[in-house]
Amino acid sequence: MPGARSQLRAALFLAAVSPFGATPRVAGRRAWSARPAPQEPGMEYQDAVRALNTLQTNASYLEEAKRRRGDPPTQLEAMKLYLAQSGLQVEDLDRLNIIHVTGTKGKGSTCAFTERILRNYGLKTGFFSSPHLVQVRERIRINGQPISPELFTKHFWRLYHRLEETKDSSSCVSMPSYFRFLTLMAFHVFLQEKVDLAVVEVGIGGAYDSTNIIRKPVVCGVSALGIDHTSLLGDTMEKIAWQKGGIFKHGVPAFTVLQPDGPLAVLRERAEQISCPLYLCPPLEALEEGGPPLTLGLEGEHQRSNAALALQLARCWLQRKDHQGIGELKASRPSPLGQLPLAPVFQPTPHMRLGLQGTEWLGRSQVLRRGSLTWYLDGAHTCSSMQACVRWFRHALQRLERPSKGSEVCILLFNSTGDRDAAALLKLLQPCQFDYAVFCPNLTEVSPMDNADQQNFMVTLDQVLLRCLEHQQHWGRLHEEPAGLEPVGPGSLLLAPRPPHTHSTSSLVFSCISHALQWISQGRDPVFQTPSPPQGLLAHPVAASGARVLHEATAVHVLVTGSLHLVGGALKLLEPSLSQ
Repeated sequence: MPGARSQLRAALFLAAVSPFGATPRVAGRRAWSARPAPQEPGMEYQDAVRALNTLQTNASYLEEAKRRRGDPPTQLEAMKLYLAQSGLQVEDLDRLNIIHVTGTKGKGSTCAFTERILRNYGLKTGFFSSPHLVQVRERIRINGQPISPELFTKHFWRLYHRLEETKDSSSCVSMPSYFRFLTLMAFHVFLQEKVDLAVVEVGIGGAYDSTNIIRKPVVCGVSALGIDHTSLLGDTMEKIAWQKGGIFKHGVPAFTVLQPDGPLAVLRERAEQISCPLYLCPPLEALEEGGPPLTLGLEGEHQRSNAALALQLARCWLQRKDHQGIGELKASRPSPLGQLPLAPVFQPTPHMRLGLQGTEWLGRSQVLRRGSLTWYLDGAHTCSSMQACVRWFRHALQRLERPSKGSEVCILLFNSTGDRDAAALLKLLQPCQFDYAVFCPNLTEVSPMDNADQQNFMVTLDQVLLRCLEHQQHWGRLHEEPAGLEPVGPGSLLLAPRPPHTHSTSSLVFSCISHALQWISQGRDPVFQTPSPPQGLLAHPVAASGARVLHEATAVHVLVTGSLHLVGGALKLLEPSLSQ
């Protein structure tokens, strides 16, 4: 480790050379990349994805669009119009036997648990989720697997041309936006593939989300609430709860996990207004009583809340569809004073147990062990989810067997986007006592044009690079103060002894995920192998000295977090099979 304070907190901006020899500049308002024109229909998956990407909002118009955004209920009516233009009516969606799930954190994991449980009953499942990590077809799944490139391409062009043919000539907008289009496409795929049920994850919010044209779901769920997307949903938990409760439907059972009193009261009021029976999920411990403990396929204590909600959603769906083997009821528990009625306490069936155990959900509490390198990937991007991520990561390190010789290095790879409070997220990560903090945008490569799945027109390149530099500055300011918590577990993750209550972290900024991973791995990851690093990757003293330390370390632990898109880009490189 460098000895001087200036070296320990050095800022590094490594602008990688593009294929044409131009280096990115942090100045002006240069576009992320040229916006591709729609391709002629063909059976090439990447052509379909490039055409889909033209439905993203161009960065230069995004702020203007926010200022003149229409009335949210009108936007929902527009979604119904697009559905009709695509050849479906809202009544057709009733045939999908939908489980509709919203929440701030854990809604994707809850959906994954629910889908896996019901698939264990021999049912053909559909699953619509967002965002994707590596390929956009991950958003639409049949029996837990992303639809094939061929099926995606076929359904994409069929819907694209149908909407082109039926567009309103008086309207200046001919096609739905990116997320709306994928929502419509998911409904068409699920109906064409004749699924027995569809698990549908809300995109943002609930009340005015594109998925909320669903009029008769079988059951609804609300995972843990928190602060996120404040510019769209409101800046308090109560306002956000009002949006989330918008998916409730008359007479349709709904379940929620324990929430803070204020948001829970809002959910209860929303349910009462439309006569929606809303139940509070008992903790997973109540369902484990009298039987063996439940094993979850997803790591982290926070996943127990998601699993408890998933069990209630799956059981309610089975019950309403007259399936047998839904779990024997236990003695009922009284509801806490002033709380919602408690959902049933039952004995999970073998199908349920195996479903929870077999659940996989990439990028959430995920661990990749590669010899001396261990990658910890979690897409936490809110304060509450980051707290859960830190608990999981610290606990994982605490359980490790410490090497008897040599050094260990702990690295943070971080990015944050949108209106999220990056400074607050980074402060929560401070107790992990990282030796290096690495920042980069959610760009897999400097030029992502060869991979349409990774393209994003919502922001400019200048914006994302400046954001990374701001993250580095936040991190530097945090380390002018002592950390709020002491490290846990035996041994130290530091490279050299330090005075009590102090910890200095070197920070670096790279221009893409690939360069960040090349520096971190130093060629020691047997799967992530790249040609020789680009010229200038080790030009800065911190990068050069850190490379030597990383190359010689006995163990390197890397936490990748702050953004699901960052995690997705890292997974694309670390697990090439996901791109096939």
